[in-house]
Amino acid sequence: MPSEPFAITSAEGHELSGALELPTGLVRGGAVFAHCFTCTKQARAAVSVSRALAARGIACLRFDFTGLGASEGEFGRAGFATDVADLVAAARAVRERVGGPVLLVGHSLGGAAVLAAGAELGRETLAAIATIAAPSDVGHVLGVMKGDHDAILRDGEGEVSIGGRSFTISRAFLERMEAASLLDLVNEMRVPYLVLHSPSDPVVGIDHASALFGAAYHPKSFVSLDGADHLLTSSEDAEFAADMIAGWAGRYLPLRDDWPMPEDGVVVQTGHGRFGTEVHTKTHRFVADEPRSYGGDDTGPTPYDLLLAALGTCTAMTMTMYARRKKWPFEGARIHMTHERDHSADCERALDEHVRVEALNRDIEVLGDALTDDQRRRILEIADKCPVHRTLEGQLHIHTRSAG
Repeated sequence: MPSEPFAITSAEGHELSGALELPTGLVRGGAVFAHCFTCTKQARAAVSVSRALAARGIACLRFDFTGLGASEGEFGRAGFATDVADLVAAARAVRERVGGPVLLVGHSLGGAAVLAAGAELGRETLAAIATIAAPSDVGHVLGVMKGDHDAILRDGEGEVSIGGRSFTISRAFLERMEAASLLDLVNEMRVPYLVLHSPSDPVVGIDHASALFGAAYHPKSFVSLDGADHLLTSSEDAEFAADMIAGWAGRYLPLRDDWPMPEDGVVVQTGHGRFGTEVHTKTHRFVADEPRSYGGDDTGPTPYDLLLAALGTCTAMTMTMYARRKKWPFEGARIHMTHERDHSADCERALDEHVRVEALNRDIEVLGDALTDDQRRRILEIADKCPVHRTLEGQLHIHTRSAG
């Protein structure tokens, strides 16, 4: 997916570092991903979910909270309230950039933060919320912070260890963590909510997911991340969670009314990638692209892939129609299509030296053990009579005019 730097200014004036994952085609909506406690925007879950959403047309921002990663500020003096304020600023920035309500996705403590931010943002800014391995009370997170909490409350600050990393945190940090009440916020929330949690999560138990799900009003959904660890360190687990969120989110970030859906023919519109292009028929849409070796993002078939596919699929359909009409034991066809850009040396007919000759090669395997040799031969002969074949070899004219 195309990715671009996206800076946010926090409520306290710090510059927060972000990366906006963009679809190669058109944008149907926006999302913000909040990473896990002390992680960064480069965490596996953050990258996987953001790119999965972008692949479905949802531009997704992943960013570093205050004092983490490449963002300014002091993590140890920020606390949960600052994370929530960072998310509010990020959601508003994405809405301004993309337009329309946004989806919030949060992992671990980031999940708690998106729930708290959702209560502040409201329905005009929010489309939906999804959380991954989120605690039902923020104070639970204090249990993973190894250090003398009483001394920090007494002296004003002190050092703790979180996941093997040392941080200096303030009294205000601890107090803000203990003061947050998530279940009340979830109970007041009136946006679609998706809970994703592993039943075997050793850091935040499944009982937290049950409490959050029970406190929320419908529409709400639950997905079990069976076998996953808390940080989704397995790429398979991260990608499964990403696919679930992206598929679910499509219901709340539907296709935009201003997207072209032609009554006939095909409409093509450039997107946000280097070459990514949205293709719309009357009932379908997809993205065409170029491979990375050609400078593209490789998020869809190339124009020549589509040309070969047009001939190949039309060939297969024509053969199928013919064999069914004859009631022959035809079991399908496997067709390998290739494009040869310059085969003038193989042409038997004389050509002007300035004419470039191209060829489409079609290798057809007719399937069906019960077919006779004569039936196979006749099915292969019908391949040259498919409509796309005739169009490509006929007197084809392309007319270009301004649609302005």
